[in-house]
Amino acid sequence: MTQTWFITGASSGFGRAFADHALKQGHNVVATARRMSSLEDIVAKAPERALALALDVASTNDAQAAVDAAVTRFGRIDVLINNAGYGVVGAFEETPDDELRMLMETNFFGAMNVTRAALPILRAQRSGAIVNISSLGGQLSFAGFSAYSAAKFALEGASEALAQELKPFGVKVLIVEPGQFRTNLAGPSMRHMPRMDVYRDVVGGTRQFVHDMHGTQPGDPLKAAAAIERALQASETPLRLQLGADAVDAVRDHSTTLLKDLATWEALARDTIFDAA
Repeated sequence: MTQTWFITGASSGFGRAFADHALKQGHNVVATARRMSSLEDIVAKAPERALALALDVASTNDAQAAVDAAVTRFGRIDVLINNAGYGVVGAFEETPDDELRMLMETNFFGAMNVTRAALPILRAQRSGAIVNISSLGGQLSFAGFSAYSAAKFALEGASEALAQELKPFGVKVLIVEPGQFRTNLAGPSMRHMPRMDVYRDVVGGTRQFVHDMHGTQPGDPLKAAAAIERALQASETPLRLQLGADAVDAVRDHSTTLLKDLATWEALARDTIFDAA
């Protein structure tokens, strides 16, 4: 069955891979980005099945206009992929308030804007899926990634509730938590905050890690796209899908630590009720 995939941030990285995969599978693609010129080659691959739209996800007006244009062209939206975003590296104290707010506007509120615009369509269809691209940093965090993880944690919290709200309407929600994939996240899409010498030893390793991994990441974005479609096609689509061995290992280790702490402090946690009269 031919589907219509609506993809934000389709100019490069994961978004480009999702568009290429969907077209190869015979689906329709609505590819969006802030600059339409970056999407011309996607449309050229299949002009009858691809639509390029300018979309600044932080703009509610842009989001609604793009969803309306997609439905006008293809009649429906089957898979909405909220992928647009960028990274920030730096200690929390190194991250100015305007940088934090701008990151949240794109990575969190941007996804919410597009989702809100598409929800009436998905509910009326009583089918479809919302795929929110998070990160292993949406489950755990590291020194230097407080701002980035804050946005991804927020995205995951909203997504988990949204999955329950939309289940009665036959709409799936999938949170994707990739590890290191060969995208531009660690390169042009990563903003480096001003350095404070006091955090050199604490965050310096994270900054170096980001620098070194650009262009060497082991993950293949096209394989990620195929994995996402496979998860969506499953009769029991998971709420969260980790992609990459590093994501699987990190989330497992974090979960193990969480369960260990829960067991260690369980008695104290339970002993907080009012004493019987």
